[in-house]
Amino acid sequence: MNKTISRLLTFAIGLPLVLFLLWLPYINHLSLHIVVLVLSLLAANEMYNMLSLKSELQPKGFLLTLCGILSLISVIFSIGKAFFNWTRIQNELITFAFIIEFLLILIAEVFTSKDFEFSASRIAQSSFLVLYTTFLFTFISRLAFVEKDGKSIATPLLITVIALCCMSDSIAWLFGILLGKNNRGIFKASPNKSIAGFIGAFIGSIATGILCFYIWRDIYTGSIIKMILISIFCTISSIVGDLAESVLKRSTGVKDSGSIIPGRGGVLDSIDSIIMTAPLFYGLIKIFYGF
Repeated sequence: MNKTISRLLTFAIGLPLVLFLLWLPYINHLSLHIVVLVLSLLAANEMYNMLSLKSELQPKGFLLTLCGILSLISVIFSIGKAFFNWTRIQNELITFAFIIEFLLILIAEVFTSKDFEFSASRIAQSSFLVLYTTFLFTFISRLAFVEKDGKSIATPLLITVIALCCMSDSIAWLFGILLGKNNRGIFKASPNKSIAGFIGAFIGSIATGILCFYIWRDIYTGSIIKMILISIFCTISSIVGDLAESVLKRSTGVKDSGSIIPGRGGVLDSIDSIIMTAPLFYGLIKIFYGF
């Protein structure tokens, strides 16, 4: 019951703060990019602590530096965009920087390792840490640079993707509490998840997508079917993101990735769905709306 109350309080306080942050357009959403940078570093630190319980990784300082640099690019471009039109360069540079960082991980293993018995594991898990906690999360920052007809549409897009994730998770939790008592255990990765919860996730996400469609008709043009499809795909990615993080926690023997957020656990526990959904949402709006 205490965890339930903590979760409700966190949602009641956290969601308005997040929405307020997304509404701040100043200096090309600079505050958002800074928050993404901080959350990415916290998530990377939690991931490192989990993975290092069962595996060898490259030095923490080295990997966290790589994560920080990758997120810092968006902060720099947020400021620079006030003077230069380099949105496309920003997106390409993040991808290029990730490739360079992967190369640096390989170089570090080749030239600094004293033995190579666990080199494959160190390379794979170090690369995964940077990819999962930072590179995928940068798609939130990329959404902040999307424009239509020369005007920023960042705020509606950011609110939509965060709302899809939050409402999918929240309605799934509510349905699970109210209706999921006798239909749990569908996935071994997370036995407390119920069929009712998964149904609630789709209902919450689709309803949110339809609401966003009618609020921003000048942005989400064309048939409502496109938004319904986006909502369905985002629900799937949100569920998979949550379950995948549960698998990672089970494989390393921890209950939560951290304890920084009351009722939720760590930062990684709170953004796992967004990490997987943001890149998918970014790609889908490019395909369906051509932004």
